[in-house]
Parts: sequence; C-alpha cells; structure tokens
Amino acid sequence: MPKTEPFDHYSQQYDAWFEQNPTLYQAELEAVRRLMPPPPARGLEIGVGSGKFAGPLGIKVGVEPSETMADRAKKQGIHVYRQVEEHLPFSDAEFDFGLMVTVICFVDDVLLAFKEAFRVLKLGGCLIVGFIDKASELGKQYKKKAKSSVFYREATFYSTREVIGYLVEAGFGPFIFKQTLIPEQPPDTIKDGFGRGAFVVIKAMKTRSS
Repeated sequence: MPKTEPFDHYSQQYDAWFEQNPTLYQAELEAVRRLMPPPPARGLEIGVGSGKFAGPLGIKVGVEPSETMADRAKKQGIHVYRQVEEHLPFSDAEFDFGLMVTVICFVDDVLLAFKEAFRVLKLGGCLIVGFIDKASELGKQYKKKAKSSVFYREATFYSTREVIGYLVEAGFGPFIFKQTLIPEQPPDTIKDGFGRGAFVVIKAMKTRSS
C-alpha cells in the first residue's frame, strides 16, 4: 500500500526543506543532472512528488501516487499519472531514461519498482536513482529520528550496496556513481563514487533486453 498519507496532508511541510536548504538542494540537482543523458532524450520521473526535480531538469512526464503532490507537479506543466511505482502505466521501451529521487525509501517493493523501470526503458537507456545512503552520517541521523518524523516513520532506508543489489537483480548494469552532501566539504561539492556523501546518485544502464 503506497505511503501517501503524510504527503497528502503535509506536502507544504515536505517542500519547505528545499526552500530552507537551497544550497543542498542545488547540489542534489546538479549531481543528478551530471548523470542525465543529453537532449532530446525522453525522461520519466518515477515518484515525481511536487516536481522539485522534474521541473528544473526538464522532465515532462511523471508518476505519483499522492494526489496532493501530483497536483503540485501538474502546476509546473508536468504530465502526471496517478499510479504507484511498482505498476507503471506505460508500454515497454517508451523512455530513454527514468529518474527516482528520494523515492525508494517509501516504495513497498523496491525490486518490483526497479523491474518496472527496466521494462519501460529503451535498450541503451538508464535509470538514475538518488537517495540518502543509510550508511552515511546523515542516513544514520534520519534513521534515528524516523519515529518522530511524519514522513520517515514508515520509511525504509538503504545502503548503496543494497540498492546496487536490487538494480542488478532487476537487470541493470553497469553503473556510474556521484555523491554529494559530503562531511567537511563545501556543501556544493560533488564527487565520483560513493561511501562519503550522504546523497548518492546511481546511473544504472539497461544494456540487455531482459
């Protein structure tokens, strides 16, 4: 069952983080942008939320189970389908790339969501996954405070290696990594790889048809 209730009732509160932390938000956007294929690649954001990533990144199609968040995204000109991430309303091989940002912690079945993304991507396409690494210091703080958070009390956090495992099982590979929100570094620092940054972005390639 999709965990939409907090987002339906507290969408403004969720979006407030991006307004209160503009430097961190821009660092996350830039880390994703560096892994996106160039135009005119057709993209889909899976779990588009209110469009905080799809809007600035020029992605025009999204899937979002929360009615309130979907309405916010639509106001940015994004064509939003009200559906869960595990059941995408598209034909096989429709998109050049997919994007999932801070979504997997709210998904009921991460593997099924990745398999659905694999299905709707063209051969040679990619899935870009951005998330808070639970092995990072920030990830540990999120997990510790989860029970007192209206958004994260039902969330499941993953380490980068766990996410890679699901992606491999879904058929993806090889991978490219970016990381940001790195301790003791300027807040807009973006580096290759993973293991230091709290926010990790994985570009997972679809190099085979099944």
